[in-house]
Amino acid sequence: MPKLKEIAKACKSKNAGPYELTLDIMFEDAATFEKVRKTGVICPELIARLYRVPVASVVFTEFPPAHAYKATIERRIASGAVGDTDVYGAQQHAPLLDVEIPI
Repeated sequence: MPKLKEIAKACKSKNAGPYELTLDIMFEDAATFEKVRKTGVICPELIARLYRVPVASVVFTEFPPAHAYKATIERRIASGAVGDTDVYGAQQHAPLLDVEIPI
C-alpha cells in the first residue's frame, strides 16, 4: 500500500495567520486524485486524529480542479509565541507523509 509521500505531488503546511495552520495535499493528475478520493482516507477525521484536534474544528476542502485537498486547523501555540518551534508552520505536514492510501 503506497504512502501519501509516494503518490502526492506536494504535501505542505504553512501558517494561515498566527493562530491557524493550513495543510495542502496535491496530486499530479485527476486520475490519481480520484483514486485517493474514492478511498475516503483523506478526510477531516484523519486530520483531527493526526493533529489531535476536535474534528469539528477542522476546516476541510476538496478542490478537484487542482487535484488537491486543503485543511485548516488551529495552532496549539501561536506563531512566534514562547514555545513555538516552527514560526512559519512549514514543518507541520510530516504526520501526513506516512499515511497509507489503499489504491
